[in-house]
Amino acid sequence: MQILYILLLVIIDHITKYIAKIQLSYGKSVTLIDGFLELIYVENRGAAFGILKNKKFFLVGITTIAIIGMIYYLVRTANLNKWERMSLIFIISGAIGNLIDRIFRGYVVDFIHFYIKDIFDWPVFNIADILVVIGAIILAFSILFLKK
Repeated sequence: MQILYILLLVIIDHITKYIAKIQLSYGKSVTLIDGFLELIYVENRGAAFGILKNKKFFLVGITTIAIIGMIYYLVRTANLNKWERMSLIFIISGAIGNLIDRIFRGYVVDFIHFYIKDIFDWPVFNIADILVVIGAIILAFSILFLKK
């Protein structure tokens, strides 16, 4: 069942990326909340925040190893609680979603831009990134606050 959840989340990620790619021409933006949130098409050729730009083979290799390790741990560890399972499902899904982009496009499609006028400007991200961050937060919470 866990693999089906991962597959579903990867599909959702790629549907949103496909919609962003066909609806937003490069550099064009759609404001959702003025001064706060917009959709804009960006091709990220690096990792988080654009670091390791144009290091495709390195990023693909590291991500593949991490995904294999997490899937192995998820499938083989029987005593994970529901929060740990959910966190790993989210992290794996996000990693696979962006890995597919890197392998087949050579870049990751990002399209969600969060900012606060001229005060704060977060780098553009996507659903896969959200999954990884939420998964990491849930995992940290589970490790720190839930007893085995």
